[in-house]
Amino acid sequence: MPRIITPLALAGFVGLALSGLAGAADIHTKSISSTCMSCHGPGGKSLGAIPSLTGLDKAYFVKAMKDFKSGARPSTIMKRHASGYTDAEFEAMGAYFAGLKK
Repeated sequence: MPRIITPLALAGFVGLALSGLAGAADIHTKSISSTCMSCHGPGGKSLGAIPSLTGLDKAYFVKAMKDFKSGARPSTIMKRHASGYTDAEFEAMGAYFAGLKK
């Protein structure tokens, strides 16, 4: 019996560890995405002239952020914000905003 329980227990611990990592990434993405909401509105829904991010196409979001970061898309404020994120974070935020309902 101990030989059967040990692999099952190990598999369970690995599953818990991996689910914890996925949850941590989700928290990180929500946290960094929340910084956008001070200008782009609660939940990414703009209340004014600044564009909404909610439901935005992921590929469009990622390209725009990379363009802001490189300077290919001129903007004073967005260049500063985009410079603080990695390409992986752009991908994660793009998926997050694309998944929010308008």
